[in-house]
Amino acid sequence: MLEHFCECYSDLSGPILCPVLGSITPLFIPNSRIRPIRLIGLCASLITFLYSPVPRIQFDPSTAKSQFVESLRWLPYENINFDLGIDGISLFFVILTTFLIPICILVGWSGMRSYGKEYITASLIREFLMIAVFRMLDPLLFYVFPESVPIPMLCGAEHLLFAGIKLFLCRGLVQMLLAILLILLQTGTTDLQISLTTEFSERRQIFLWIASFASFAVKVPMVPVHIWLPEAHVEAPTAGSVILAGIPSKLGTHGFLRFSIPMFPEATLCSTPFIYTLSAIAIIYTSLTTSRQIDLKKIIAYSSVAHMNLVTIGMFSWAAAVRLPILSYGHTRPKHVCRACDPSTY
Repeated sequence: MLEHFCECYSDLSGPILCPVLGSITPLFIPNSRIRPIRLIGLCASLITFLYSPVPRIQFDPSTAKSQFVESLRWLPYENINFDLGIDGISLFFVILTTFLIPICILVGWSGMRSYGKEYITASLIREFLMIAVFRMLDPLLFYVFPESVPIPMLCGAEHLLFAGIKLFLCRGLVQMLLAILLILLQTGTTDLQISLTTEFSERRQIFLWIASFASFAVKVPMVPVHIWLPEAHVEAPTAGSVILAGIPSKLGTHGFLRFSIPMFPEATLCSTPFIYTLSAIAIIYTSLTTSRQIDLKKIIAYSSVAHMNLVTIGMFSWAAAVRLPILSYGHTRPKHVCRACDPSTY
């Protein structure tokens, strides 16, 4: 019976559609009926949470490939599809997302009097966007959804205006879009599975890596493009601060791990010392800054920056170890080592 249930419900569209339907339903209920609005939001988030671990039952941990892949033709004339899939990392990120949203709704339960409908709708749309990010196998849509996550977090909050402006100014929107268009021109598609098997030239890898770095570094965030996070934490309500620390700050490292590192291995190896330097500066700077704060939300914000930069160091250390094992490093330069990071070329 359990296997039959998994066969019927192991698809990935359910946890994405459920928050969407839950966010649309309150729009047809008057603001005066706040109780059914809250109950609909809570029930939709709980159903999504119960749905999210189902793929784990049939998940095969012995392979690194994406599983439960679904494809929907979106722009067929450009060979761009709505591809969904899940791997061992995104599986637990989705569960974490669906676990936090009901908690945030309960945290704001008593405060949903004036803007209850807006609060529930924004929370469920934010859940939909974050789940879609972790299950998206198309770089173009992976570009669209993470950039959309801050919108429901900032909508209707005038005190978050300055934090939103700082976030918008920091984001490398144009660079990332250019990188995706170059990938589309070379591969003829934005399918991640095809892009991962495509060999890019050394110069193109470096350019594409820099373009993607401009976007992902803001989401980590890395110094000096971290200025938006403390402001957002301080001005956001408690539920928004919980979500901000729990999920959106992980989108940058997830982007590095899923796209930049596997697609541009030579450029990743070249940029590893640069990443080490930036991350070490961020860890020291934000740790010292944290020790001087008296606001709990600022303490959480600055310590989150230090934690995520520590994760970035570990992630690029692993990538460098895979590409250039210490035990196999000899007097000859391996073929996969880029000339820019080979000392013999200088």
